[in-house]
Amino acid sequence: MFDGTSDTPEFAGITFHEVRARSILNRVPGASRMPFEWTVNPYRGCTHACVYCFARRTHGYLDLDTGVGFDTQIVVKVNAPELLRRQLASRRWQGDHVAMGTNVDCYQRAEGRYRLMPGIISALTEHANPFSILTKGTLILRDLELLTRAARVTDVGISVSVGFTDTGLWRTVEPGTPAPERRLDVVRVLGEHGIGCGVLMAPVIPFLSDHPDRLRETVRAIAAAGATSVTPLVLHLRPGAREWFTAWLGQHHPHLVRRYERLYAEGAYAPKWYQRRVTRQVHELAQEYGIGPGRAGAARRIRPAGAAEEPATAEPTQLTLL
Repeated sequence: MFDGTSDTPEFAGITFHEVRARSILNRVPGASRMPFEWTVNPYRGCTHACVYCFARRTHGYLDLDTGVGFDTQIVVKVNAPELLRRQLASRRWQGDHVAMGTNVDCYQRAEGRYRLMPGIISALTEHANPFSILTKGTLILRDLELLTRAARVTDVGISVSVGFTDTGLWRTVEPGTPAPERRLDVVRVLGEHGIGCGVLMAPVIPFLSDHPDRLRETVRAIAAAGATSVTPLVLHLRPGAREWFTAWLGQHHPHLVRRYERLYAEGAYAPKWYQRRVTRQVHELAQEYGIGPGRAGAARRIRPAGAAEEPATAEPTQLTLL
């Protein structure tokens, strides 16, 4: 399946597998919890190296390692923009919403090298096709003009993922991502350009970022950045991610291993009572700081600067975006 590989000095330790994909519009399985039907994923694997990333399992489908391999063996669909343009022009395509960044981040470091997103955004704009982007990457600001142009003809939703503001936790659990404050700078800059940006407070990590003081600190920072909404998502641990996260936990917080075994004894998700408690706390804090909780996964129209934003309805739903 691999057309070729590429090693570059500026990406020491990273190997890029350049492929020509046969299809770029992916239909989400009907049983999925996702609030959308179609995705575009120009990359597989992610240099963000988040230890909890649920997409690790998908690397196994390529016979690649789901641990270090997921962080360092990046599959690049080099023909993604041209392929998307062709598929959007098909008579069979109905113009449905397209979500990006829901598997691995489309604005991870590799995007700085391959520049696939400008072509993808342009193709969607040419067809006035609604889309949304979820990212931890600050590189999205490079495409600010393209996003503004797209918003003139279609619905565009942008969300930034910031689960916590603790820099010590960030350095170990999300080592390849921009710092939380840099991601909040993205929210701030987008807002200054009239682009309403929500924040997925994801993941809330049990016993590490869920203390009321930590939640307050994070929501306060999100509000200060001018986010239009905040939606908390509690950590979930699917096979592939679960093993990698557990190994990390044993190394950095061994006293928590047994507590996690009990909390996640029933499967990949924390108990409903725990999810509801976190959601309630975050929504109360959001109300206190003057931001709405938002409808999880909903696309938002980019509005001209100064335009009023309609209030969002709270939706305490556990999604599987991160």
